Amino acid sequence: MTTPSRSDEADPSVVFASARMFSLWRYAIGHSQLLLRSAPDSSNPERLDLLFEGVSAVQLVSRYEGLELHTLDEAERERIIEMSGVPARLRPGQLVLGLRSGSKVGYVHCLKASAYLGGTSIMGPSGPSESIDVIWSLRR
Repeated sequence: MTTPSRSDEADPSVVFASARMFSLWRYAIGHSQLLLRSAPDSSNPERLDLLFEGVSAVQLVSRYEGLELHTLDEAERERIIEMSGVPARLRPGQLVLGLRSGSKVGYVHCLKASAYLGGTSIMGPSGPSESIDVIWSLRR
């Protein structure tokens, strides 16, 4: 199940949730991008990617079984932004999302987060004609 919006009545801070298993697929420091990927399987025939752009700081584990992205309270958000060293003048546009999966937690400090659904190859798009849809996106 993938919930691309704030529909978790138990916790209104949840902005995206999926029961699928995600793995750390790529972290490109030079491009400031982080990709978490859920590979296609028998019950989910399409790949689901979570792409974080403009990444300044992360704290993660390599695998999440069921994943929730959630907003953080202002104090925690400011603590993470301060720790990452972003200049004060750039802080208003910064997004900090918590990652939660059972007892595993983390965060991503970025400018934009998006979820892409489509494709049947674990490696990524098989060609320019492959259909991939943006099913969720967030920017502060």
